[in-house]
Amino acid sequence: MSVINLCKGALVVALLSVTGFANAGPDIQQWETKNGARVFYVHAPELPIIDLQVVFDAGSARDGKQEGLASLTTSLLDEGSGDLDADAIAERFEGVGAQYGASSLRDMAVMSVRTLTEKNALNTALDTFAKVMAKPNFPLKSFERNRKAMLVGLQVARQRPGKIASKTFFKKVYQQHPYSIDSSGSDASLEAMKRDDVVAFHKRLYVANNAVIAIVGAVSKQQAKDIAERVTKDLAPGKRVQTLAAVSKLKAAQNIRIDHESSQTHILVGQPGMHRGDPDYFSLYVGNHILGGGGLVSRLSDEIREKRGLVYSVYSYFSPMREDGPFTMGLQTKNESADEALGILRKTLDAFMAKGPTAEELKRSKQNITGGFALRVDSNKKITQYVAMIGFYGLPLNYLDTFNQSIEAVSVKSIRDAFNRRIKPEQFVTVMVGGSVKK
Repeated sequence: MSVINLCKGALVVALLSVTGFANAGPDIQQWETKNGARVFYVHAPELPIIDLQVVFDAGSARDGKQEGLASLTTSLLDEGSGDLDADAIAERFEGVGAQYGASSLRDMAVMSVRTLTEKNALNTALDTFAKVMAKPNFPLKSFERNRKAMLVGLQVARQRPGKIASKTFFKKVYQQHPYSIDSSGSDASLEAMKRDDVVAFHKRLYVANNAVIAIVGAVSKQQAKDIAERVTKDLAPGKRVQTLAAVSKLKAAQNIRIDHESSQTHILVGQPGMHRGDPDYFSLYVGNHILGGGGLVSRLSDEIREKRGLVYSVYSYFSPMREDGPFTMGLQTKNESADEALGILRKTLDAFMAKGPTAEELKRSKQNITGGFALRVDSNKKITQYVAMIGFYGLPLNYLDTFNQSIEAVSVKSIRDAFNRRIKPEQFVTVMVGGSVKK
């Protein structure tokens, strides 16, 4: 049977099998490799597939003064290793139907591979993945090409009001904190960056003690242990990086207007929000689902889109990270209606904080969140992402088991209390990017 047909046949089984996690989370087992990598494993025997994800504490928050270094490093990992160039690496993965990926966020750098458990496919995929992760060549030509591509990306971003708003928002909310660093870099940092900087970044942060490994698939625990040792054997033990500084609270409101030749104004409003494992996580999460995270049925959407037709989309969300990630409210509207839309957004938040959600709103929100839980774990790939998150942020191993229970425990009182303690509209950063209004 071909790799493609095997995967197609397995898909039917997947749709039936992963629903077993709908009411109870996966059984996560944990240990460490000989050189210090933390491993989190879930046995999922229904498919002849394994999903492997390795997360390093090597995101843009570790860039220091070299903005864009983490992102550039990640983009170069599969450009060459040993005697394998980028084409050979791609052919090795594709030849056995394996899928490789790598990305960089503020907290982390993520590498992943999905492969069949058939012996040749598994061996080829794991060997190639290990080479790419531990022994990348960082070819000079590839370095220059990717560096220049990032510089071009910065030029393009300067033409997009949404990008301008997002970058400005993070700079103002996080000030001198590492979360203020933009992963796409800056002109100055990228112009000055050398290949040796990438090599040094990889050598310092892509080490076993700075790694979390998530393995989900049709392999036994012993096989998973062998796989974890195999892919990390060439990683130096190294040291886990120091924890980031806590995020400072904002002291006063900041209002930033940036003129841009566009018919629409992009608006972002917010402050530092919450972190992973935050004691207020579930109250803030459910509350925000009612406020602006529930799509068209949220309060913000009802007030600004449905009643007044000022926007196509309006939203709010928390982005929990290792330290307090942002609480963000955002919308896009015609330049002429920007001030009106912003005013209604603020009034809607004020009313929500003053009285909290209604009992009926809370009931609907809980039903929506818990009813959609099965979709959160409806594939091994999604389960792997959750397992990696649990491991990286040190969440309880039964986090998925107790997720719905934690949602149900939220009350109108706990939401109102959490929002009033944590959300400070008088200290918000407000960024507006758009064209001026002709009078």
